[in-house]
Amino acid sequence: MATKTQELKLDIERTGTVSAILTQPDNARACYVLAHGAGADMRHAFMEKVAAGLGERGIATFRFNFLYMEKKHGRPDQPAVAHAAIRAAVAEAARLCPGVKLIAGGKSFGGRMTSQAQSKSPLPGVKGLAFLGFPLHADGKPSAERAEHLTGIAIPMLFLQGTRDKLADLDILKPVIARLGSKATLHEVEGGDHSFAVLKKSGRSNDEALTEVLDALAAWIDQIA
Repeated sequence: MATKTQELKLDIERTGTVSAILTQPDNARACYVLAHGAGADMRHAFMEKVAAGLGERGIATFRFNFLYMEKKHGRPDQPAVAHAAIRAAVAEAARLCPGVKLIAGGKSFGGRMTSQAQSKSPLPGVKGLAFLGFPLHADGKPSAERAEHLTGIAIPMLFLQGTRDKLADLDILKPVIARLGSKATLHEVEGGDHSFAVLKKSGRSNDEALTEVLDALAAWIDQIA
C-alpha cells in the first residue's frame, strides 16, 4: 500500500508552533492522532514503527510534538498546555484527512493527556480513544487516581497494556475498566512491558509483540462507529 509522509508545522492557540508528521496511506479509512510519551518525541523509533505499521494497515497517523519537547525543555507541559496541543492536532488531522474516521490517543503520557482533554470537552469528530500503555500510576506506587477522569468520557476507549507494565498494575486497571462498562476494551499483551517489549525467554520478538498491538488496534478502529 502506497503511503506518503508530510512534515508539517502545527500552530497551537496562544502557545506556539510545533513540528508534526502526517503518515497517510492511499484511501486511508481512519486517522489516529498519535501523541508521544513523556520522555521521547514524535520521531522516537516506537512512534515511527506505529505510524509505519498502521499505514500498512490502511490507517493514517498524525504525530506531533508537545511544546516542551519541541523546545527541548526537560519537564512535560502543564496539562492545559498539552490539552491545547492535542486539540490543535485533532483539528489539523480532521482538515488534512476529511471524511475519514478520527481516533485520538497515544503513548503513555500522550494518551493520558488526550483522555483528560476529552473528559473536559469532547474532541470534535473523534470517535474513540486508543491508549498505547495507559500510565495508571508511577512505578512502584500503585493507584487508580489517574483514571478517575475516564468516567467522564462517553466514546469508546481501547487500552493496550503489557502484562509486565510497571506503570499499570493490571489488578488495579482491570476493575477500572470494568467500571467503565461496554465503552472500554482491554487488550493484554502477554509479557509486554510499558512499551510492549518482551523477554527473550517468551519465545517471540519485540516486533512480533508490536504486530499484535497494531493488529488489535486496527481491528478495534474498524469496529467502532
